[in-house]
Amino acid sequence: MVTATQYRYSDEQISAWLRGLLTIAWADGHFDPEEQDMIAQVTKDLEVSQENVFFQSITPQDLAEKLGQDEHTAENFLRTAVLVSLADGVYSSQEAEIILKFRDALGVKVEALEALQHTLCEVPQDTQETEYKRENLVSPPHAHPDVLHPMKDWLDEMDVQDPRVARFICKMVPPQCPFERDVKLFGHKIVHIPPLCKLNPLYEQLVGLRFRALSYLADDCKEDISEYI
Repeated sequence: MVTATQYRYSDEQISAWLRGLLTIAWADGHFDPEEQDMIAQVTKDLEVSQENVFFQSITPQDLAEKLGQDEHTAENFLRTAVLVSLADGVYSSQEAEIILKFRDALGVKVEALEALQHTLCEVPQDTQETEYKRENLVSPPHAHPDVLHPMKDWLDEMDVQDPRVARFICKMVPPQCPFERDVKLFGHKIVHIPPLCKLNPLYEQLVGLRFRALSYLADDCKEDISEYI
């Protein structure tokens, strides 16, 4: 097992990191009880005090102050920010706005984020409408198939060197492509949702990142990873 002295990031950095991801999760106005429970469990697993993190957003300036001036740390945070924003296959304009503000405050230039702008979609505030249109929100018709190559390369460059960040990645990225399903309302089908691997254009990158996190926990930290498989 890895001891506290082997953590790459301080408790303050991890706390700010998670608060930044929470801020993005709230961006489109949808944060249901299941998501709240998941964040609570992740907070516990990351060994961060809930009173310092749970349900507290963070400003770009505070995030930059607490993460510090290290460019590598800033880019790794932004990579996990993209992971959170793309978890459901939809990159909303609300999420993009916050991520770009975080990027600017952190003072790093990530050209790959500009490429991701081509997949932006407006997420309606009405939940049913969001579900109804979700399968049409990703891969806008004007987005060229190669437009996400910079983002794919950038995500593939993330190295995992802190067990708490590794555990977070393992929990956020599903172990396998979820099955497709139909959304029904009052017994009537209103939309067919394809598997996440088809819905999310960066699914392979997220799975690769998850594999690196698992390998780090198992090989470097000697942790039991059976709960993530």
